[in-house]
Amino acid sequence: MLTSVHPKLPMRNKVATREYYVDKLGFRPVGDAEYDDYLLVEKDHVELHFFLFRELDPKENYGQVYIRTDDIDALYQWMLDQGVPIHPNGSLQTRPWGQREFHLLDPDHNLLTFGQAV
Repeated sequence: MLTSVHPKLPMRNKVATREYYVDKLGFRPVGDAEYDDYLLVEKDHVELHFFLFRELDPKENYGQVYIRTDDIDALYQWMLDQGVPIHPNGSLQTRPWGQREFHLLDPDHNLLTFGQAV
């Protein structure tokens, strides 16, 4: 019966979050209405929601989302070509659990992990 999931992550600044996801990562805004304290973006079959949390301390944010892809190598190269900073400990590699993964931190330190089964 379940058909999809749309993670909700905290953001401190809607403009900065929109710029990161839309301008850097290639997502597009979703919906016709604009809300001051909420943002929806999508890319391919992935939709992410963000709620305003001005008091968020990025160093204490444990927001995480795992995004599966069917071409991890091309996606990783595209991110590099776009100048998207890769997490210092998150370069593309094959993990012992059978996934090729890389990681990004958004402006609020939400961890984005992209992965593909080996």
